[in-house]
Amino acid sequence: MNKFLQLLYDEHEVIVEAIEALKKAGSLIGKDNEAYSGIVKRLITFFREYADKYHHYKEEEILFPEMMRKNEMLATGIVKEMFDNHGDFREMTAGIIKLLDDKEYTRAHQQAEFYAESLLGHIAAENEEVFQIAADIFDDIELERISSRFEDCDRELGNERKSELSLIASRLHKEIKL
Repeated sequence: MNKFLQLLYDEHEVIVEAIEALKKAGSLIGKDNEAYSGIVKRLITFFREYADKYHHYKEEEILFPEMMRKNEMLATGIVKEMFDNHGDFREMTAGIIKLLDDKEYTRAHQQAEFYAESLLGHIAAENEEVFQIAADIFDDIELERISSRFEDCDRELGNERKSELSLIASRLHKEIKL
């Protein structure tokens, strides 16, 4: 498998661990609402930075445009859907933060659950469709060029910060007591 595709799959695994922590955090509602709010806000920071700033950014700025250049039909199909999902996720995380700030913990968690399920569906579509299309439409030279651009992007955004963020999900998952 090409390096950039493996990187995307690996990033998805980190994001799924954060999703699991987000779902697990719901067990704190009614027992320790402030702890719930703090954990979810830290997870939202993770989703905004790791999932959006690193992962979605590479897709939106590199992978998807390259795919659409190879096949214009993708621009109105699955790639457009993925772009739209990314925008929806940004709105959902903002909504969750607003509900937490308003101390509406149950509603915040309902929105968080919806966000989590939507993100899991998005990840499945990318893993099973988008990344397979990318593997099929690009030759080895194109795949290597995209890989290099991905590496440059992570380096520019900050490899150290990305590594720090990747630890947040597992730490928070362990921190939440059922």
